[in-house]
Amino acid sequence: MPSDSTRDDSRPSPTGIQLHLRRDAVTAQIAQVGASLRHLVVDGVEIVPPYPEDEPTPSCSGVVLAPWPNRIRDGVWQDGDTTRALAITEPKFRNASHGLLRFATYEIAEQSDESVTLSAAIVPQTGYPYLVETSVTYTLTDAGIDVTHTLTNRSDTAAPVALGTHPFLTIGGVDARELVLRIPAETYFETDDRMLPIGESPVASGTDLRAGARLGDVQLDTGFAGLHRDADGQVRTTLSAPDGRTVTLHQGEGFDYIQAYTTTGYPGQTLTVAIEPMTAPAESFNSGRGLRRLAPDESWTLRWGIRFA
Repeated sequence: MPSDSTRDDSRPSPTGIQLHLRRDAVTAQIAQVGASLRHLVVDGVEIVPPYPEDEPTPSCSGVVLAPWPNRIRDGVWQDGDTTRALAITEPKFRNASHGLLRFATYEIAEQSDESVTLSAAIVPQTGYPYLVETSVTYTLTDAGIDVTHTLTNRSDTAAPVALGTHPFLTIGGVDARELVLRIPAETYFETDDRMLPIGESPVASGTDLRAGARLGDVQLDTGFAGLHRDADGQVRTTLSAPDGRTVTLHQGEGFDYIQAYTTTGYPGQTLTVAIEPMTAPAESFNSGRGLRRLAPDESWTLRWGIRFA
């Protein structure tokens, strides 16, 4: 059962119960709504920037994105011989965006001082007639956090699924414009004026981040593919300060795509960047790219994490 001693229920929050984890010099805050990684501090340095307790989650910060990340054009997709229409959740661009759990109030399944597991079901609804159980476990490490997701299809037929997450990263106390972002990607997705993919090209000026670029020199809302994996099978994206301190986001098997998003509109930050591990890019329900169809009672487990050194 959850430990009441690590919760802060003193005032209602639009993001639900706030779950506080601690392991020596590493602390994290997880919001119940969206199972959002809301704050991460390592050795006194903010790695995931917080936002005000009395505000809804800004820019999908830290939220789990399932059963699809990113966008579906007009919310319409072809499910075998059936055309399905999802609710439009990005009215500005007339897309269905970031899945069906963004505003879900997760159940708190297990909790200790250093770890918490939250669970939520994707229930049959407009445009998605499948029942999929999901869970996410956040576990602190000596230098950051590890995250494990599991999706299980409880439908009678195969269910199409993809998954992403949306953490914002920084290095507290450093001018964000001077941070160097490195993404080990060979290609990026060209997009139209609705931020939907219309092609894939080799990375070039403005999108080639393999050797790194100052965060102040790039503007990104960009999907990347062709990711390089290290010998241990992990993809590593880094954000480095001029003094060499580095935040590393690692993503394991199944996470074959990254979305990077820079913004000057995050509360309390002059500039910050979201690094979003994804199992599929935008429009996966139509392209099929990265989309997985889980058989009845089949489970899929995915892992990623953050380190600071």
